[in-house]
Amino acid sequence: MAAERSKGKPGGDTSDPILRHWREAVPDDRLAHLVKDAARAMVRGLQMRLAQHEVTFGHWAFLRVLWEKDGLTQKELSDEAGTTTPTTFTAVSAMEKLGYVERRYAPGNRKNTHVYLTPAGRALKKKLVPLAEEVNEISVTGLKTTEINVARKVLLAIIENMAKDEAESNDPTRRMPSTREVGNLIAMRGEEYENG
Repeated sequence: MAAERSKGKPGGDTSDPILRHWREAVPDDRLAHLVKDAARAMVRGLQMRLAQHEVTFGHWAFLRVLWEKDGLTQKELSDEAGTTTPTTFTAVSAMEKLGYVERRYAPGNRKNTHVYLTPAGRALKKKLVPLAEEVNEISVTGLKTTEINVARKVLLAIIENMAKDEAESNDPTRRMPSTREVGNLIAMRGEEYENG
């Protein structure tokens, strides 16, 4: 779909497939789909800007955390960024190769690896934060402050409601499976298909 997108035509052009989808095809579709498309559009806007500085969106999530709390363990960084430990390990390894972070053990504790920003990683904050602020400004163009406040209130309520639903679920089948569980399920289904 990315190849079909219009090239930033001014004036609210509706040739973009996403806009046509929402305005013409399914104007009353579920809110979850609208939130997903809005988030995807904002992420895409930020990705385009980060790429100019050779930073991926995945690295952005970790840099944001480290700019506020430098020296976290990889587990703490995973928790703060909301990612799995293997994802964090892969991202930290890549950012280390790029010279943005370094891993060190705390004195007297060789159990946990801590992640620290390098001067280059710290310097990215001045370049990248304004880009994120720009995307946020663009995303609310034409909206009144009261409308932005209502949108924020609604989205926070949705997040809270869904977190409460997950926390209160007593159904053991309604949970997020681990990556390993998903991999095993796919492997089993593949074997069933081949033997089938």
